[in-house]
Amino acid sequence: QVQLVESVGGSVQAGDSLRLSCAASVRTSAFEDYTVGWFRQAHGKEREFVAALSGDGRSALYSSAARNRFAISRDNARDLQFLQMNALKTEDTADYYCSALYGSRANFYSATDWPYWGQGTQVTVST
Repeated sequence: QVQLVESVGGSVQAGDSLRLSCAASVRTSAFEDYTVGWFRQAHGKEREFVAALSGDGRSALYSSAARNRFAISRDNARDLQFLQMNALKTEDTADYYCSALYGSRANFYSATDWPYWGQGTQVTVST
């Protein structure tokens, strides 16, 4: 079982950068046994996949909206995962959620395949 606690998001201007972090508390096995991910949910919309990263940190997957602007990373020594967001746009405004799943077999794009979630943090991008 994993508990995830996210850092506070923030309000930024379009074009700015912001880094989100998420601390994991793993009761059994090890943090590196889990694939980690980030999702976001804009007001009135469904939760959508942003990025995922393998346990060893070598394989990353991004949504088309995140690719080339966002970077997911992790620090297995400290049980942390990060989402570096660059060149932010107003359409990136959403609540962002970190997530985790044991192993690596899942439909990463589907929120229902991820059993563990952070509490969510708000990111607002304005012009």
